Amino acid sequence: MSIQSRRERERAERHQLIVTAAREMAEAEGWDAVTTRRLAARIEYSQPVLYSHFRGKEAIMRAAALEGIAELADRLRAARAGAADDEAALRAFATAYVEFAAAQPALYAAMFTLTSDLSFGTDQSPAVLKAAFGEFAAVVRPLAGPGTDEETLAETFWAALHGLVALDGSHRLRPGRTADRVDLLVARFLR
Repeated sequence: MSIQSRRERERAERHQLIVTAAREMAEAEGWDAVTTRRLAARIEYSQPVLYSHFRGKEAIMRAAALEGIAELADRLRAARAGAADDEAALRAFATAYVEFAAAQPALYAAMFTLTSDLSFGTDQSPAVLKAAFGEFAAVVRPLAGPGTDEETLAETFWAALHGLVALDGSHRLRPGRTADRVDLLVARFLR
């Protein structure tokens, strides 16, 4: 192995260490608690080393969001693929989405609610965003009637799920009814 290969591998490992530490800190204390100073101390590198990987906290949050979106897409794909039929796929998909958001609320916030330059709806969107949106399109495609714009249907389903997650996460809805809401949403979409 060449010295250059070793350096590239070590740099990639440091990059991942920073993102992982930021995600862990955010889940434990919220994104406001994640600072470059605290991250540098946690990973036992200097702040200049951290800045050699990321321009600042926003860039770290963006990297965490991209990582989370890839993880979510994998879960959604598995939920959809493991279902016996279109109805079961929609239900499993919705459940997987809600469970992901509930299990990692800070990551979910970085992905979908905090200010970011990540956009799913442009030609310049990163491939991981396009792949995640592709999962939404795939799960609603069998439900699209003639003349229905599948992308708009996918956006609407996603928006409904996100709304449930956001309202539930901010304690605006009655507690303990998440599964009932998901069931009702799926039932309405299947009509």
